[in-house]
Amino acid sequence: MAAGIVTWGSYLPHWRLRHAAIAQVLGSGPTKGSRAVASFDEDTTTLAVEAGRRALAPGGPAVQDLLFSTPAPGYLDKTNATTIHAALGLGRTCAAYDFVGSPRSSMGTLLSALGAAAQRTTLSVLSDLRFGLAGGAEERDAGDGAVAFVTGPDGAVAEVIGRASASDEFLDRWRVPGQADSHVWEERFGEEQYVPLAREAFDDALKAADLTEGDVHHVIVSGLHVRAVKSVAGRLGVAKEAMAPDLGSTIGNLGGAQAGIALADVLDRALPGQVILVLSLADGVDALVLRTTDALPGAQGASRGIGVPTVSEQVASGHRDVSYANFLAWRGQLLREPPRRPDPERPGAPIVHRSEGWKYAFVASTCTECGFRHMPPTRVCLSCRSIDQMRPERLADVAGTVATFTIDHLAYSMSPPVIGVIVDFDGGGRYRCELTDADASEVAIGDRVGMTFRRVYSAQGVHNYFWKARPLDGSSAEAGE
Repeated sequence: MAAGIVTWGSYLPHWRLRHAAIAQVLGSGPTKGSRAVASFDEDTTTLAVEAGRRALAPGGPAVQDLLFSTPAPGYLDKTNATTIHAALGLGRTCAAYDFVGSPRSSMGTLLSALGAAAQRTTLSVLSDLRFGLAGGAEERDAGDGAVAFVTGPDGAVAEVIGRASASDEFLDRWRVPGQADSHVWEERFGEEQYVPLAREAFDDALKAADLTEGDVHHVIVSGLHVRAVKSVAGRLGVAKEAMAPDLGSTIGNLGGAQAGIALADVLDRALPGQVILVLSLADGVDALVLRTTDALPGAQGASRGIGVPTVSEQVASGHRDVSYANFLAWRGQLLREPPRRPDPERPGAPIVHRSEGWKYAFVASTCTECGFRHMPPTRVCLSCRSIDQMRPERLADVAGTVATFTIDHLAYSMSPPVIGVIVDFDGGGRYRCELTDADASEVAIGDRVGMTFRRVYSAQGVHNYFWKARPLDGSSAEAGE
């Protein structure tokens, strides 16, 4: 059995910001295209959790290491990967590490995991949430999303057959700590640096794989320097049909997650025995050559069987438009007056830790005597009164039905109104929670919902993460799209 990428999963936020909406407000700019937008209650950690859930196939191998990479971490001086670890319900012996700070760290994370694939099973999650000044190209052409890969010693759908890198120190893009917006040097200078580095890494990777340009079936060229990416893609000498589709016009440039999303898109539709070459331009160039195996169709079929959407399906389904005003408010660039209610309090560390299983992994308790399911978990059964006769049960992946709901215009929220729903979960259990990614005017009793990991609010620098419900495909809350 080959070592390499075993499974993968991608996550693109539900919301889209159309370029026309920006141009309408500012009076100028492109009107075609759109970008993926993380909701007000999403950050790179929650995006990573959703991608990780899709990559972890039921009954798959136990993950030994979790590697999380993002240029926009929710915390500094605290490991964000441990939050992802808890939300995914990974074992206590699974290590969790951050690789943050720059887009190149994302490719380095995946390459590190692939290098250790023969010995350890690793979940690598690449996530990014892009910022930019209002009306600028960074804001318009960026995008948000995450992708995850499980690498391990057995059952690989794609194995590494070559890799190469070319590094050089030059000032192309930078952002100092405390700033949200990146600075970019003059484009011509960056192009002059990247093109020869890309050619060098490309040739060395093919040489390491003992291949020529004509042997490559899929080529991915990614990077935040758009001019350099286009220049490199046009000079590689590979067939035009081998170039991976450009997703920038529909979801934007996902920065640290861009190469990974493009790779996931290729794996969604590739055939066994095909060669994939990934070329990532970020403070140098990294080249990775993969060959798909006979296990790929089985993994593709398994993902479809449990309802994991492909990248192309997510691109096509993300049609719910967000207004430019709401987008600016979600990004903190438009300060709206909050409801006249007390500000939320900072979550207490001891309390959060005591309820870790429920708060992060959404683990309920089910009575072993009568089968009654409790949410949140409890020691005493509300049905048969048995004490300490409970078994934990993770419900994060269990769907439910809206039993009733309320629209609250006064509760604290960055995006009012708050939609509160009472959900009846399949197999038993009822819980009241917030509904996200939905229009208040379209919610109805009987809607089918699933759970999603979100940042409920932040107070005094502490993020309060928990689970919310979101409409599933086919529910009336999404039918209006």
